Amino acid sequence: MKVIIMAGGYATRLWPITKTKAKPLLPVGTKKIVDHVYEKVIKFSSPVLLSTNKRFEEDFRKWAEGKDVKLVIENTMREEEKLGAVKALAQVVEGIDDDFLVVAGDNIFSFELDVLVELFKEKKAPVTALYDVGDYELAKRYGVAELDGGIVRKFYEKPEKPPSTLVGIAIYAFPKEIAEVLVEYVGGNEKSDNLGDFLSFLCQRMDVYGCLFNGNWYDVGNPDSYIEAFKFYADSFVHDSVEIARAAKIIEPVVIEKDVVIKGRSIIGPYAYIGEGCEIDSSDVSESVVFSKTILKRVRLWRSIIDDDCEIRNIELSSSIIGGHAKIQRG
Repeated sequence: MKVIIMAGGYATRLWPITKTKAKPLLPVGTKKIVDHVYEKVIKFSSPVLLSTNKRFEEDFRKWAEGKDVKLVIENTMREEEKLGAVKALAQVVEGIDDDFLVVAGDNIFSFELDVLVELFKEKKAPVTALYDVGDYELAKRYGVAELDGGIVRKFYEKPEKPPSTLVGIAIYAFPKEIAEVLVEYVGGNEKSDNLGDFLSFLCQRMDVYGCLFNGNWYDVGNPDSYIEAFKFYADSFVHDSVEIARAAKIIEPVVIEKDVVIKGRSIIGPYAYIGEGCEIDSSDVSESVVFSKTILKRVRLWRSIIDDDCEIRNIELSSSIIGGHAKIQRG
């Protein structure tokens, strides 16, 4: 079985952060989002195929160093040019003569996928992973399954009136014959952005089985879900080069990269990521991600994401996203 990680999106809901960073490469604790996916799927295939775009190709090549990963690059550089997940997957599977397991590269989940793979081997038919979000309003954001006897009778992409709270979580197992169906589907000018649309198409033509998972699952689609995933998977690391003032306080879990300087009565953590080369002076940072070479002076930061090379002074920020090279000062 081949494993394909889909990582070609441009993550517009996390802009401006993801204008310069691929969402699957955002940090979650000491790892990247895609590390969590890779560690779950590497046992099923060697190598793992990762589909991404030309814009972030070099970032993924750097990430893939030392890993059993082969990159498949779509020739796009902007959101307006993207193939969409269905066309991108069709591009990957055209050259594959094997069953294939597909996982979104921005998915973070605590459970193992063995049970889904075993169900697939037993049924020799498409299988999709499902998760009960337990709320009909929340279900409207996702693809929703109508399940009957373990078979997905219908699959609705972001329905106004969800028939259930069982949502698809962008993990699929397909027999190799589906590759041809997928290529034909794309050639027929059908919807090509969401794999849920293709799944809905398949449900009308054959049995598609649902595999229900319990545990923790995070769809890192917006800043809030990213922060929640960061909190759940947070671990601690402080690089040896970090300078911490005697009056400063570190509350784990935190990740503080190299060449960071923490001055004054700063409080870092819990649940904080401080990127390489930052300077934090007399500031409180919790439940937040601060990327490299940013300066915070007399700042209180909570549940926020700050991009590279920012300079922020004398302000309190909560639930904020600040793009790179911003200068913000009060007083």
